[in-house]
Amino acid sequence: MEQVVTLEREVTFSSGHRYWLPSLSEEENRALFGPWASPYNHGHNYVLRVRTSGVMNPADGMVVNIKTIDDFLKNQIVAQFDQKSLNDEVPFFRDRSPSLENLVRYIRSQMQGLPSEVKLEGLKLEETPTLYAEWHATYKEPTVTITRIYEFAASHRLHAPSLSNEENTALFGKCNNVAGHGHNYVLEVTVSGEPDPHTGMIVGLEALDQTVNQNIVDRYDHRNLNVDLPEFEGKNPTSEVVALQIFDTLKSVMPDLLVRVRLHETARSVFEVNAKVI
Repeated sequence: MEQVVTLEREVTFSSGHRYWLPSLSEEENRALFGPWASPYNHGHNYVLRVRTSGVMNPADGMVVNIKTIDDFLKNQIVAQFDQKSLNDEVPFFRDRSPSLENLVRYIRSQMQGLPSEVKLEGLKLEETPTLYAEWHATYKEPTVTITRIYEFAASHRLHAPSLSNEENTALFGKCNNVAGHGHNYVLEVTVSGEPDPHTGMIVGLEALDQTVNQNIVDRYDHRNLNVDLPEFEGKNPTSEVVALQIFDTLKSVMPDLLVRVRLHETARSVFEVNAKVI
C-alpha cells in the first residue's frame, strides 16, 4: 500500500473590500452589515494555507515540486487578489458580499488545475489574527467553517475529589498547589452553516462575539475556575474538562452553528472538542 503524504503551502495577498451592496439603500446596508457597513473600502493582509495530499514519487523523493504549487497559487490566486479591490476588480464580487465565507468558497472554485499529483484536502484563509475561514474536503460533506478567537485569563488548581491529597500531589505535582496557578487561555470557536444570501456570512460577527463573551469570556475572565463557577463544582478543572464544558455551554445556545472548540492552555497545549456530526 502506498503511503499518502500531506503538503501544506502558504501564500499571502493584500486586498481591500467593503460591506456595502449597491442595490440597497444606506439604511438597508447599515441594517444588514451593522458596524462593518461602509461605502468605503478597508483592507486586510490575507494569509491562505492550501493543504494537499499525494503519494511520494520514489524517483525524486517528492509528492510534488513545491515550485509547481507556488507558481499555480501565484498565477491563479494571488494575481487575482493582491493589491486589488475585491468589490471593484474581481467580477465575482461585483454583486456579492466579499465575506470571508464567500471568498474562501470562490478560492476553492479557482483551485481547478492543481498539479495532478496532488489532491486538495482543505483551505484556511486568515483575514485577521482573530478570524479565519476553512474549506474542508474531509468532512462528511465539503463545507466552510468560520473561526473566531478570544482570550481570557483564569486560574485553577488540579485536584481530583476522588483521590487523596497524597495521590493528587503525586499525580499533578506543582499544579496541585493549594493556591492554584493561572493561564492566559486562547479560545477558538468554530461555526458552520448556510451563509445568509445577502451578507454572505454564516453568522454576524457581532452576534457571535456577544454570545461567546456573555456565556464564556466575561464569566471566566479573571476567575478561579475551582471556586467561582458553579459548573466546575465537584470537578477537577483540567483543560479537557474546561474545553468540554465550554463546548456544551455554547452548543446549548448555538445548537445549529457550533462545530468545534479549541482551547489553548499554553503555546504547547491545545485541547479540541468537535461536534459528532463532522
